[in-house]
Parts: sequence; structure tokens; C-alpha cells
Amino acid sequence: MKYSLTRIAPTPSGFLHLGNAYSFLLTQALAKKHGAKILLRIDDLDRERYRPEYVQDIFDTLDFLEIPIDLGPKSIHEVETQWSQVHRMQLYEYALTKLRSTGKVFSCDCSRNKIQQIDSRGYYLGQCLDRRIQLDKPDTAWRVNTLEADFTQFTEYPSLQKTDLIPEETAFYVVRKKDRLPAYHLTSVVDDLHFGVDLIVRGKDLYASTLAQLDLARLLGEERFGKITFLHHELIKGPNQSKLSKSAGDTSLQFLRKEGKKLQDIHLLLAKMLGKEQEFLDHQDLNQLFSF
Repeated sequence: MKYSLTRIAPTPSGFLHLGNAYSFLLTQALAKKHGAKILLRIDDLDRERYRPEYVQDIFDTLDFLEIPIDLGPKSIHEVETQWSQVHRMQLYEYALTKLRSTGKVFSCDCSRNKIQQIDSRGYYLGQCLDRRIQLDKPDTAWRVNTLEADFTQFTEYPSLQKTDLIPEETAFYVVRKKDRLPAYHLTSVVDDLHFGVDLIVRGKDLYASTLAQLDLARLLGEERFGKITFLHHELIKGPNQSKLSKSAGDTSLQFLRKEGKKLQDIHLLLAKMLGKEQEFLDHQDLNQLFSF
């Protein structure tokens, strides 16, 4: 199978960690194997958490991991002047208008605390669906009514045909936030379609997001999104098998670089965390970390 474009799409809300390195290296390996180019797409629409030092860390990390970028920004200046999601607002607004016309969006004013009180897992259960709050009311988010969402079909790398329903954790997903900015699921779908991405590499923790985004693309009438191949990879775990976060200091790539670690050290650290240390040491081959 030959792909034309995959992407690396970090969020500049913290310093990148070993889990990000694994995902980036896997993306690079697949791009090389299939002759695909790599797009750098920085998801920077959350301006409250955006920091220039986090953007610079993305570039420093890609340089350190020796991952060349074929399409996208090469500096903070290029992000701000050309590649920021702010410059694609017209595309997002068009998609929101199209969604509104489907009658599938509803307004919700629930806070995170209220959602948590109703469901201890933090899953939103559609409690505003029948309240019929005006879509233009201030301080409300737009959600999609997924009660009648059909099974979605997609290809899991390399060629597994899968069919699944949107799970509870992403049911009634948000497409416009209370601040009236487009939400992650919408911007991600619009961007992937805009740039022509046909291979998406992401962690298994985003599997539910994939299903929501496939549903969203269907509502937008974008059949192209359903033809994208997805690879949902294993997650790198921290101490006590916890999920890595951008606040985890000793797994921060910036911290490791300052400690004098080299690229080969990062490869070995990842091999240890994946339980593949001996395989890696026997062959010194980065592909021993991957199972594709």
C-alpha cells in the first residue's frame, strides 16, 4: 500500500515526552516504508495554554529525533504567520455552519463539575438534548446528537476493515466550545481533509476520538475521511503503568536532552518501556520497537 501524506500533530500545551517521541518515530518509520511525506500540523487553537516555548520544543524535539518535515512550519515565525490554525478559521466556520444545517447539533451549558456529578466517569450523557437551548445563547457549547449514530467503518493499518459504534466517552462530542472556538474533533477533521492526509498514526487512547471524527465527517458529507487508514499504537507507560503527561519531568524530552541523552539513548529507553530491550540490543534496529 502506498500513502501520500501522514502527519505529526502535537499540541503546544506542555513540553513533549517519551510517548510523543514514540508516536513521532513510528510515524516516520511508516512514512519511510510507504513513501509518504510528513506534515507538521501544530494544533494551537487553545490559546490559553499556548506558549511559544512549547512550540519551540516541538521543533527542538523533531531535530533531536532526526525527523525531517516535508510540509508545514519550520519556525515559530512560520507558525504564527502562515501555519497556525488561526489562519484556517474560515474553513472551521464553514464546517460549523454546515453542521448546524443538519439539525444534529444542540446547545449545552453544562460545566465539567456538573457532568462529573451526573456521571462519576465524567461522561456526558446528553442531559441538555431535550432542553432545546438556543444555539446562539452565550456560554454554551455545541454538541452533536449521537443517539442515532450508525456504525462507522474504517481501515485499521495495514488493511483490517473495522466497524464500530461511538463509545460513551465520546458520545455527544463537542464541535464548538463555550468560547465559540471550534473544538478539537472539528478542527482535526477539517485539517486532515484540507491537507489531504491519508494515514493517521495515533495512540490507542484516541480510538474513541477516531470514531467520533468518522461520524463527524459523515455528517459533513466528507466521504474522503472514511478512506483514511488509521494506526492506533500502544501507549508508553510511566511509573506504576501510569499514562505519560506533559507535566512528567523525567520523561520530558527537554529534560532528557539537558541530561545529555543522545538519540540512541532515547531508542533504548523506549525499548525498555515497551519490554523490547533485548530485541533492540540484539539488532540495534529501531524497527524492533514497532509491530507493523
